[in-house]
Amino acid sequence: MTGAVPRLAEIAVGDDIGTRRIEVDRARLVRYAGASGDFNPIHWNERVAVQVGLPGVIAHGMFTMGAVIGLVGDWAGDPGAVVDYQTRFARPVVVPDPGSAFIEVSGAVGSVDAESGTVRVDLVVTSGGSRVLAKCQAVVRLL
Repeated sequence: MTGAVPRLAEIAVGDDIGTRRIEVDRARLVRYAGASGDFNPIHWNERVAVQVGLPGVIAHGMFTMGAVIGLVGDWAGDPGAVVDYQTRFARPVVVPDPGSAFIEVSGAVGSVDAESGTVRVDLVVTSGGSRVLAKCQAVVRLL
């Protein structure tokens, strides 16, 4: 379905919605902190992150969620088609300096509800080979 807006009548459980690789570096975390107002130093200061027991600076959980859902909005052809989005934070995304972390996301249709005109998309989200979001699901309204 690449490039075409999905239609409910053409969707089946198991359909792949695509994949995305999201690069995250420290500069992006600082920009997100400014935009969100979340200036917790674990998201930009290595010393503080390590002092509180983290392996290093970690990405904001809400940044990760926001970056990941872009795959679903793009697939649906309209980010406003996403009517519900839920996840659990499983592991932090550790962002090295210098360098970048990468968040890998893939999605597949988990269920189709013709009566409500929605599909549930199940997402697999990893970074560094570990799952960072668990039970990551979005409900999308389609025509």
